[in-house]
Amino acid sequence: MIVSFIGFLLMFTLIGLLSARKSRGTKQDYYLASNSVQPWLVGLSAVATNNSGYMFIGVIGYTYTAGLSSVWLMLGWIAGDLLASQFVHQRLREQAPKTAEVSYAGVLSNWYGGNHNGLQRSMGIISLVFLLAYASAQLVAGSKALQVLFQWPAWAGAVLSASLVTLYCFAGGIRASIWTDAAQSMVMLFAMGLLLISATSALGGSAGAYEAMSSVQGFLNWFPSDLALPGLAGGLLFAASWMFAGLSVIGQPHIMIRFMSLKDSTQMNQARCWYYLWYLLFYAMATAVGMLSRVYLSDSGSFDAELALPTMAQALFPPVLVGLVLAGIFAATMSTADSLVLSCSAAITHDLLPHRIEHTGFMKIVTVLVTLVALLWALGNSQSVFSLVVLAWSGLASAFAPLLLALCVGARPSPRLSLAAITAGLASALLWRELGWHHAVYEGMAGILAGLLILTAGLQLGFRQRRQESY
Repeated sequence: MIVSFIGFLLMFTLIGLLSARKSRGTKQDYYLASNSVQPWLVGLSAVATNNSGYMFIGVIGYTYTAGLSSVWLMLGWIAGDLLASQFVHQRLREQAPKTAEVSYAGVLSNWYGGNHNGLQRSMGIISLVFLLAYASAQLVAGSKALQVLFQWPAWAGAVLSASLVTLYCFAGGIRASIWTDAAQSMVMLFAMGLLLISATSALGGSAGAYEAMSSVQGFLNWFPSDLALPGLAGGLLFAASWMFAGLSVIGQPHIMIRFMSLKDSTQMNQARCWYYLWYLLFYAMATAVGMLSRVYLSDSGSFDAELALPTMAQALFPPVLVGLVLAGIFAATMSTADSLVLSCSAAITHDLLPHRIEHTGFMKIVTVLVTLVALLWALGNSQSVFSLVVLAWSGLASAFAPLLLALCVGARPSPRLSLAAITAGLASALLWRELGWHHAVYEGMAGILAGLLILTAGLQLGFRQRRQESY
């Protein structure tokens, strides 16, 4: 088991190190791969970064607890993601070279030119905080898997993951991250498919699995039991709120930077095809495995639901395949952790510090320091992976998605109005979570709507003022 696991880790590390041969030694290359990435690599890298340990550990744990009603999360999430991509991704890619910026915050802050350092620094600070929280969750996900399968101490997996991420990010920057993401995505898909087939077979086929799930009270209900509204109305509100979670992808710097690195903006549809085909297949399998784990691992009273996948793999597979599944989980955590670390590094070296920093050696040192901070956060973390990821995801989306949507439809909000919308969106999401309403409706929905409301009102007010001045 440990031999196959180490073998896959070495393979991923080697791929990352080989990418250094393509490095051009510039900031543009370190953070955007000189806008030279092929569509299939962009698609596979973006979806691997999106799914991450959240899918292997968080979603499967949530499905283990919630049952069939968790399918609304999948449907809503993918629908929102697809809707947003229709008119955001290509516009963002086209704008990146026009602004000559290498960070997500930099492109949004300088969409129409000018020098908006105050707005860019504010966005950089928000990016840094929430991306660090997100990165720490990925390291926790990896440590949980190793704790179950190898009985390693809780810190060991986080330290191992952080070390490998540092190694190939230090070597090749975003290109190393994208190359390893593509390889990791293939391992992730194979591991999940293998586990789905084996678990179904162990329960007596699809008929046996269905019968076992039917015996768990409420497990096959279409809607969650704790919704704000009962029945279909509550289910539709629940699904709509998670559609905003999917739409929230446009507020995630570490994912959107992949689409910004695409070689040619006219190839965006090809990249999106790779992205969504893989996404649909993998998410559907992850949801099915989560449901099967509940009946295969029936002791739900004292069991940590987020350990369902590695525990079931250990029970079903011979050691060599357990190593494969563990490599898939670890690949998922690293594919996102490396992206988050690089986005944090860009936030520091490009958004917070003077733009004149061009020495890649300094950027690599910052990358190492960021990884260390994420590791320390992970070692002291007491939240579930699912909870921490959703918090970071919703915070980033509530802050940035409304502004990006406004820019993509041609609006020109002032830096002051943009900052007001960012603040309102983020504050609304955090307040929604603090009040406990996120259990019924995803907090990012409240945050995004609040930000859009501020932008709409501010733009209308500005239009009226200009109209009055013209008379």
